[in-house]
Amino acid sequence: MTTPSFVTQIPAAPSAVALAHFETLLSLETDCWDVHESLATSTPDFVLLQVTGGRVGFDAEHIPGASYLHHSDMTEETLAAYPPETTFVVYCAGPHCNGADRAAARLASLGRPVKKMIGGKTGWVDEGFDFATT
Repeated sequence: MTTPSFVTQIPAAPSAVALAHFETLLSLETDCWDVHESLATSTPDFVLLQVTGGRVGFDAEHIPGASYLHHSDMTEETLAAYPPETTFVVYCAGPHCNGADRAAARLASLGRPVKKMIGGKTGWVDEGFDFATT
């Protein structure tokens, strides 16, 4: 009898469980490539927000098309300019930063549709995409 590898030691989930998990994950996250390609269209159907790094950091380097709103400043008042159905995509420095998670939780608590851009600025660089300055 062959000993299972570390990969198969715990069996894969049933297909229905895996499908539910990955569909849920995709409803919560997007990636840098999808954001880049979507921003290349003339009418993106989401608002991209850099949520950490301060205004000075944003002005020095941000994803083209993004706006800045720190997660701690997200309120009904600061979001009033956006219709309630607006989907927000939030990002921060990268996988080592939880600012995007904080922003996503804040937006969700305010009843706003939200996705996190996995990888953040680090992922953007890894994809070879350029930054903008203000």
